[in-house]
Amino acid sequence: MSLPRGCRSAECASPNATPSPTFTSLHIYALSTAQQLPRTLPPAILEPSRIMRLLQYNNDGDFSLTEFFEGDIPKKYAILSHRWGAEEVTFKDLTDGTSKCKAGYGKIQFCGEQARRDGLQYFWVDTCCIDKSNAVELQEAINSMFRWYHDATKCYVYLLDVSRPRTDSADGSNEAWVSTFRKSEWFTRGWTLQELIAPASVNFFCKDRGLLGNKVSLERHICEVTGIPASALRGSPLSDFSVAERLLWAASRGTFRQEDKAYSLLGIFDVNMPLIYSEGKDKAMNRLREEIDKASKGFKREDFSVTFSLSDVSYVEHFVARKAELVEIHKALSGDGSRRAVVLYGLGGMGKTQLSAAYAKRHKDSYSGIFWLNIKDKDSLKQSFAKVAKQISREHPSALRLSNVDANESLDEVIDAVKAWLSRPNNTRWLMIFDNYDNPKLPRNWDPAAVDIKKFFPESYQGSIIITTRSSQVKNGQLIQVRKLGDVRDSLEILSNASRRKGLFDDSDAIMLAKELDGLPLALATAGAYLDQVTVGFSDYLRLYKQSWVQLQESSPELDSYEDRTLYSTWQISFNHVKQENDLSAKLLCFWAYFDSQDLWLELLQHSDSNDPDWLRELTKDEISFHQAVRVLSSHGLVEVDMSSQELIESRGYSIHGCVHSWTVHVLNQAWDYDLAKLAVKFVGSHIPGELTIRPWLTQRRLLQHAARCSYMILNSLVTDDGIAPVCHELGRLYASQGKLVEAEQMHQRALQGYEKAFGPEHMSTFNTVNNLGNLYISQGKLVEAEQMYQRALQGNEKALGPEHTATLNTVHNLGNLYASQGKLVEAEQIYQRALQGKEKALGPEHMFTLNTVNNLGSIYQSQDKLVEAEQMYQRALCGYEKALGPEHTSTLNTVNNLGNLYQSQDKLVEAEKMYQRALQGYEKALGPEHMSTLNTVKYLGIIYKSQGKLVEAEQMYQRALQGYEKALGPEHISTLDTVNNLGILYKNQGKLDEAEKMYQRALCGYEKALGPEHTSTLNTVNNMGALYKNQGKLVEAEKIYQRALQGKEKALGPEHTSTLDTVNNLAALYAAQGKLAEAEKMYQRALQGYEKALGPDHTSTLRTVNCLGALYAAQGKLAEAEKMYQRALQGYEKALGLEHTSTLDIVNNMGVLYKNQGKLIEAEKTYQRALQGYEKALGPEHTSTLRTVNNLGALYADQGKLVEAEQIYQRALQGYEKTLGPEHMSTLTTVNNLGLLYKKQCYAAAKLSGYNIVLAYIKQLASLCLGFPHSRLALFDYVGRAFVWVGDNEKSAAAFAYQLALSSPKYYAYCDGCDTGLCVDMSRFVCTVCEDRDLCKSCFDKLESNDLGEVSSSCQGHTFLELDGISIARSSSTDNANNSLLIEQWLKDIADL
Repeated sequence: MSLPRGCRSAECASPNATPSPTFTSLHIYALSTAQQLPRTLPPAILEPSRIMRLLQYNNDGDFSLTEFFEGDIPKKYAILSHRWGAEEVTFKDLTDGTSKCKAGYGKIQFCGEQARRDGLQYFWVDTCCIDKSNAVELQEAINSMFRWYHDATKCYVYLLDVSRPRTDSADGSNEAWVSTFRKSEWFTRGWTLQELIAPASVNFFCKDRGLLGNKVSLERHICEVTGIPASALRGSPLSDFSVAERLLWAASRGTFRQEDKAYSLLGIFDVNMPLIYSEGKDKAMNRLREEIDKASKGFKREDFSVTFSLSDVSYVEHFVARKAELVEIHKALSGDGSRRAVVLYGLGGMGKTQLSAAYAKRHKDSYSGIFWLNIKDKDSLKQSFAKVAKQISREHPSALRLSNVDANESLDEVIDAVKAWLSRPNNTRWLMIFDNYDNPKLPRNWDPAAVDIKKFFPESYQGSIIITTRSSQVKNGQLIQVRKLGDVRDSLEILSNASRRKGLFDDSDAIMLAKELDGLPLALATAGAYLDQVTVGFSDYLRLYKQSWVQLQESSPELDSYEDRTLYSTWQISFNHVKQENDLSAKLLCFWAYFDSQDLWLELLQHSDSNDPDWLRELTKDEISFHQAVRVLSSHGLVEVDMSSQELIESRGYSIHGCVHSWTVHVLNQAWDYDLAKLAVKFVGSHIPGELTIRPWLTQRRLLQHAARCSYMILNSLVTDDGIAPVCHELGRLYASQGKLVEAEQMHQRALQGYEKAFGPEHMSTFNTVNNLGNLYISQGKLVEAEQMYQRALQGNEKALGPEHTATLNTVHNLGNLYASQGKLVEAEQIYQRALQGKEKALGPEHMFTLNTVNNLGSIYQSQDKLVEAEQMYQRALCGYEKALGPEHTSTLNTVNNLGNLYQSQDKLVEAEKMYQRALQGYEKALGPEHMSTLNTVKYLGIIYKSQGKLVEAEQMYQRALQGYEKALGPEHISTLDTVNNLGILYKNQGKLDEAEKMYQRALCGYEKALGPEHTSTLNTVNNMGALYKNQGKLVEAEKIYQRALQGKEKALGPEHTSTLDTVNNLAALYAAQGKLAEAEKMYQRALQGYEKALGPDHTSTLRTVNCLGALYAAQGKLAEAEKMYQRALQGYEKALGLEHTSTLDIVNNMGVLYKNQGKLIEAEKTYQRALQGYEKALGPEHTSTLRTVNNLGALYADQGKLVEAEQIYQRALQGYEKTLGPEHMSTLTTVNNLGLLYKKQCYAAAKLSGYNIVLAYIKQLASLCLGFPHSRLALFDYVGRAFVWVGDNEKSAAAFAYQLALSSPKYYAYCDGCDTGLCVDMSRFVCTVCEDRDLCKSCFDKLESNDLGEVSSSCQGHTFLELDGISIARSSSTDNANNSLLIEQWLKDIADL
């Protein structure tokens, strides 16, 4: 099948089974653990097994069992995990030769086969690798089980109750089997717990032995079903998890023997003990706990045991997150009993107390006693020691030898007594928690109430201590900072627990509130407590939080879990300490309310003058003063070093928590200070870099959050208006540079109002803002408004400054931008030339403003197809930018990006990709991965990858760009919609027509809403919808769509605009597809004349239509006229684009098709070879354009009778298409059909020569194609059926035709060669066994038998026919029957294996 090139619709892109093994050399003992166990096992045997038996595959394919002593066990083996069934294979079964008749045999076979596939010689299965009649061996094996699973290379989990469909659902989901997987009984059994945790590699297999996934890929489901943390599954030491937590993992699991509830946990706790079946579950569990206690605490622990209690501690029932901190604390406190201490420090309300309580509860079994002391002041600490003394005295009455622990005057004695008891020899397993150490005795803390904690430590260097404090200066242990919760899901869980409301993870309002409270547990708990008592929703609470912060906090209920703390007052304690230490620190914290909470740095504050407060100038006079003030705030947990990863050119900044920031706004600044607000706005505006600043983007990005705070204050009248216009202008410029167009417009409008009010409508400052508003409107696509702004600015500047002033020339330059956007290329060129000449005279040829115009002239030349001139302009601009601004400046990168566009249009795809990659890396570094310029280049890279046939990479780029645009600009912004449109084009090229239609529909709806139904962007997508409908065969709908696009463009752009002509060209292609060849010719002629007039006879758009006319003439049989058109197009492309450009090669390919149709096969081959070599060089051997020519060359070889060469060529095309486009793409299936036709021809030729084996070989090839490409079976079954007919195998032939007709129901596929009647499933079909391709219906067959058929099928006279009963076919071969689908698959496999 020949495929013409270059006449496609113009898309408007916005910029085998193993024999059953037998068992030999068996020395196997087998009694089911679940059924035949000795009732009592000797308690003296505790050692793990020193012998392990492993199965292995022998060289003859059989199994054997080998014993290994402990030191000789192979390092690599597989192991099976499964649920025991009623018919498990035992040793007796194996030795008696009865194993194969048992259901469990298949699992052993499966494990062995899978191990061999994984390159493992040995494998272990519990049913037959342990001698369970030997009590000693059984006991040793159970005590060794965890280690055996742990050391296994692979663990195979066989799930008998999980079935997976042969293919997942069409949308790519796997919900059906995942749901069954999560409900599998394997997760409910006791022994499978260690089989899940111990091995590093665990693979899960379904009932049909198909791989479902592994412990990593299914981690989320496993964690949710079992409650086991992901870290445990990933191999974290089990000692990191408390005894209680590990017991909880097994709580809901069951065992057949009740004692196994305990025995199955030996490995989980790394203990050994004798097995005593019949002792009962409770006794077995008690013995297990004793062994755990011995292992974790030692035998002397009982002398100092104190019952665990947190009765005086306010803690939450449902502690959330902090797993990493809990592990870090446990690691820091683990040791040999010598002193270990941890200091938990962080901002008030961060949950340090709750973290300590959670650690105590989790690890209570690891300590002889846990004692909680409140150290907020000395009195509280002494009372806490008294309570500890009572705890100890209740269980050890003679331990302290105190007469009265309640007397206040004896509290010092009580403290000494407690410290002495904790210092006694062997009393090393205690834990003391000193909570709320917020007023520590430090060198710079002169508060007489400050506490020296070291005086209250036991003297002996033993035991464990946890200290919670807000101060980072407490150095009495390993410092662990408690930070905000990083996962919003943890914040939502706290909100849910506190508010007793469910479903928060899917509640957008709850998510917004959780993000606002920014992972601060106290704030989250406070919000939850309030919401628990009122009926308001999360959105209402968030509104109140922002509008009425103080009132909301004062009315919130107190929290039992946060003693003496509310969100309203919690930081006041720290603030009071700060004021005592450094008044500048306190004032800085107050001033912070007028900036954003994140990244406040020294240089930003160094814009003060003599009119500003003295304290501010003192604060920022040098680095030492500033950092000293910040250090005090940091030591109290109020401030942290900002850890953003962006590159800096100034000093690193500091940040405060968002909730603390709200407190500074609503409490510290309850009386709003307009002077401080205006000062903050002035500082931010003064720090915005100018256009000529080196690497300005680093500061621009850093200022954005502070600019947002300033804009809020300006727009809400929290800053006085006088003198604010210049700052608004600078803020607008900052927003525009960062692609934040809405915010930029707000600020520019505010600046314009201010300038007009202060200076009048004709002042220079007013005109500058008017000009910038014009720039902004172009970016927004508001071209009418942009022109109004530019004209106002131009007239004003010409009047006030003259026509050659740089300000006037800048506006002239901007008008050129506008005309270019409107498609007025001649006017744009004229305007740019005026601006360029003026700037060269006024500023010089290398000035940045001059280079801007040079760059834009390059763009105009590119649009006019003046590619040489365009490259000259771009190169001049690039050299100038690199010299003046450096290689990483955004202006330099803009020209690099433009050079990429130019190279792409010239088909220099390698060079274009290099340019885009350079621009992308530069933009990411300078502006960040989410900036508009970055996303635009990502989009352009997607276009390049699409052109190179790298469709996966192209989709990745488009998706990244789309996500970025949606986040930055919203789902309805035109830049977002442009990328949606481009994704539609990509999906169409990939053959994903449904996805393409969804993208086009979304883009169309968005454009219609944002720009109107008649905007050119809307009409371009309408045009693309027409091309899609044409590809889908919806020709009527396509015509309607094209007509809409055409009428709209004629109205908006005129009948001769090139975009209008593009749609005319597409409509012509549609008429050609509909067979309306006369109408198609008229449309092509109109398009051709229009292009020639607008662009000239040699423009590539003109030549494209010439090429299409050539294809039309070829379809009409006007081969001479077609050749003339092709020759004209070829010569034009060679001249304009070069001999090796892909558009040139498209014409060469089409010439090859024409020569083939003219019978000029030698010329055709030469032409195809030229096209093929060119495509391989330009696009690579796997590009779809290369593969089309490969396919065409295969068709040519087939016509020339070069069948071997044709097969090789088709195979290459098929492999390429399958890799690039997938097995279901139309291009892939077309090549499959061509290859099938070739095999059919080879079958027929071989059959004529009685070459049965040769025919059979090609039939096997056809069957393989059927298996690999189900969508091509309709045609391929016909070829298989005829091939079997030719060799006389009527049974297989009938089966193939039966499957073919069943697939075609209710449509016709086969047709009678006598009367063209469709041979459907409910009528008889007669297939000639001699002719290559001949079918007859019953009526025509009867006529043939009576010599009354006529000349049409006279060649069949005397031939034999195979009669197919259509009704029986329909009855037996319905493809609606799933079992029959499997039958078809097996039939094909049998054919392929003949």
